[in-house]
Amino acid sequence: MAHREPLDEQEPTIGKLVVDAFDDMGTLIRHMIELAKSELRLSFRTGGMAIALFALAGFLSLLAIIMVSIAIAFFIHMTGLDLAWCFLIVFGAYLLLAGILALIGYRKIRKVGPPQRTIAEMQEMRALKPGA
Repeated sequence: MAHREPLDEQEPTIGKLVVDAFDDMGTLIRHMIELAKSELRLSFRTGGMAIALFALAGFLSLLAIIMVSIAIAFFIHMTGLDLAWCFLIVFGAYLLLAGILALIGYRKIRKVGPPQRTIAEMQEMRALKPGA
């Protein structure tokens, strides 16, 4: 019979090492999840602030457009034209600009078609599939 060394109380068993490794891995994963949560909270806070600032900038731009529209109407009024006609001219200019932008958008969207390469790939895959 082979002689066995008595187990030293200082050396842990393989089972204990495996359990410790799993415990450490679990702790590491929990810490990584907490780190990810804290980073996401910071990112969401920063992102939310950026969205709020963009919304405020958009609102201020809208107010600026209104103010410049009034200024343009008063500049036209300086030529001697009645103020009501001046505002109607500015209104008409905006309608004309909106119409031009809509026409450009319509022409661009007419050029949009179905995804030809994706459809061709799908048809090729269907042809290769047995029983199709």
